[in-house]
Amino acid sequence: MAIELQTIIDLIRYGASRFNASGLTYGHSYDNALDEATQLTLHALHLPHDLSPVYGQARITEAEKEEVLALFLRRIEERIPAAYLTGEAWFAGLSFKSDPRALVPRSPIAELIEAGFEPWLGGREVRRALDLCTGSGCIAIAMAHYNPDWHVDGVDLSEEALSLARENEQRLLVKNLRLLKSDLFSALQGEHYDLIVTNPPYVTNDETDALPKEYSHEPELGLRAGDDGLDLALRILRDAPLHLTDDGILICEVGEAEQALVQLLPELPLAWVEFKVGQMGIFVAERHDLVTHNARIRELADAREAKATATGSLF
Repeated sequence: MAIELQTIIDLIRYGASRFNASGLTYGHSYDNALDEATQLTLHALHLPHDLSPVYGQARITEAEKEEVLALFLRRIEERIPAAYLTGEAWFAGLSFKSDPRALVPRSPIAELIEAGFEPWLGGREVRRALDLCTGSGCIAIAMAHYNPDWHVDGVDLSEEALSLARENEQRLLVKNLRLLKSDLFSALQGEHYDLIVTNPPYVTNDETDALPKEYSHEPELGLRAGDDGLDLALRILRDAPLHLTDDGILICEVGEAEQALVQLLPELPLAWVEFKVGQMGIFVAERHDLVTHNARIRELADAREAKATATGSLF
């Protein structure tokens, strides 16, 4: 079986070539064939993900080769994201358990967390922070890990996602985190936060229906968000002022629904975050701006919610 493959680097190169030839789709933690082949190879060989390249010429046994090639075959034939095959995804420098109970961690919000949310916080003190739509818990747990003096809440509607988040809470031994089941803010009456961070579903209906097979392994609840991708974002914009302190800020990811949001609310001052690779559809909003424009936001969100209720499609 593939007798020419003798070293770690041979396997990685072979895997990348097979993945490219098979037309796989990337975007779950890694964005290219070479990185995914590396991830799967090192996992199968029980080696650290940051193994020094000096070991690339290390020879492999026949049994090890079979383990790696079996993972490659599953990735190709079943189109399962690599993070689900290994059960691990890296986010903000931390290792998270990853499985189909929640989306694979991959938000650029990780970069904001590692930067302490500056310059957006502007030195403001944070006592309480909220991660809305926490999924696997990656954003909430990373915030709690890097800011042990913060009290962090992680909220999700999915009990399955919350069970995974609880496992990650134990995995990373954070002590300043509370995980709650809630449909957005519905179970948070009376709770106020200096910082609300959210990566809600924002994929349009048409885009969700057309997603490559890799995405079919993820819960649709974490992706689909109406005809323009803004069904949940509008509800968040409407209700966030009730849960932000006077000087609080909202950071929200809407991805490619950015253009639709700007067209719907051109008068709302939103700061779009520039990342190392450019804009990624994440905005920062000040509470006072959300209050000023709440009437228009509420009109849009209420109409969207009423339509969803009437059609039975409200999450």
